[in-house]
Amino acid sequence: MRTLIRVCDKEIRIEGRFLRTARLEADGYHFLDDPQPMLDGLRRCGRRIDLFTFMQRLPETSPKYSYAMEWDNLATLPVTTYEHWWTNQIRSYPRNRARQAEKKGVVLREVPFDESLVKGIWEVYNESPVRQGKPSVHYGKDLATVHKEEATFLDTSVFIGAYLANDLIGFAKLTWDENRSQANLMNIVSMIRHKDKAPTNALIAQAVRSCAERNISYLVYQHFSYGKKQRDSLSDFKENNGFQQVDLPRYYIPLSLVGSAAIRLGLHRRFIDRVPESIASRLRAIRKAWHNRKFQSVAEAPEGKV
Repeated sequence: MRTLIRVCDKEIRIEGRFLRTARLEADGYHFLDDPQPMLDGLRRCGRRIDLFTFMQRLPETSPKYSYAMEWDNLATLPVTTYEHWWTNQIRSYPRNRARQAEKKGVVLREVPFDESLVKGIWEVYNESPVRQGKPSVHYGKDLATVHKEEATFLDTSVFIGAYLANDLIGFAKLTWDENRSQANLMNIVSMIRHKDKAPTNALIAQAVRSCAERNISYLVYQHFSYGKKQRDSLSDFKENNGFQQVDLPRYYIPLSLVGSAAIRLGLHRRFIDRVPESIASRLRAIRKAWHNRKFQSVAEAPEGKV
């Protein structure tokens, strides 16, 4: 059950049935410097909300508030210049992969959000029903749905296209915060059949260049680790490209008795996060094998989560 409302001129997403949790619709992309007006607005909004959560902004890694808090994390790349990243922050293998993309004719450029781009994204999404060992959430969507979903935060976003001739073979959506201090890779997806041309590596390189040109200090590639899972091929891919795990406070503020009880009992966490990692890793392996057999998926390079 999901509801969108507007409070303090920000879109707020409310999810859950028993526990109704609110967060910024752009959680992880936009931030709150002063949460109190938002909390006052949520209490007056006329909707049932049990819990509100938000993450602290980079580079403020020490807790600023006295609310209940747990550590969250981001995969973060400090950006100064493109040349500094290329020479000092990236490892040799992804550097060679980015060179390989150029040698094989992959062209990177920032592109406007228009029908041509949406059609290209739709074709990328519908290439395979499985990505990274699980069903692709975008597979099978029609053009209208893809347009609607990609048209978010256009005033604080830029799209980067990886082209082979005139065909889009990968794209990234880069969305920055209100202070233009950090930009997050909201999407980064490439076609599996063109993985030999390393379009994802080339997209990372252009994302760094786009941040440097705008004097954006941090490029964020979603989370570095998810739940209790600390290392996998995606986190290795991020680290090889210069991203590091930065732990940041995530706050949980109860707005009802149900919310207070949920925090005490740990019910604000996802179920999978309460499962021991030894069991969760086996479940992920079984899931991946089952989906790969079901859809006869080919092996593929790591790419970004939506």
